[in-house]
Amino acid sequence: MRRTRSLFVVGVAVVMLLTVQLRAHHAFAAEYTADRPLLLDGTVTQMDWVNPHAWIHMDVKNHDGKVENWMIEVGAPNALLRRGWTKNDLLPGTRIIVKGYGAKDGENRANGRDITLSDGRKLFAGSSGTGAPDERPEDKK
Repeated sequence: MRRTRSLFVVGVAVVMLLTVQLRAHHAFAAEYTADRPLLLDGTVTQMDWVNPHAWIHMDVKNHDGKVENWMIEVGAPNALLRRGWTKNDLLPGTRIIVKGYGAKDGENRANGRDITLSDGRKLFAGSSGTGAPDERPEDKK
């Protein structure tokens, strides 16, 4: 009886932990929309190498010349490193161009797809399996 109860408690704990992990990782369509493609040209202010997705913070001048701060969600840090990113690629002050998709709520937040550095190098920033559009912009011809 005591062993059965212990196994039950452990089982409940495992299910609770898995539920927290699943809720923390969201699908593209939960926050972003393919109907809002974006091209942002600006300067990195901060790069957060955090799980489950890294974040790029950048300043972008809008059409009125006013500077707006944007948050760009990109893939998991481990995935970015495997794709050739380094932690020195997006230091504060680095000029970048981001192709991605805007937030459903209209906030200055986007899901990044491709990042172009000032030296012309392109980095794929997207997450796989999130429901984001599959076609990469350079594949459209």
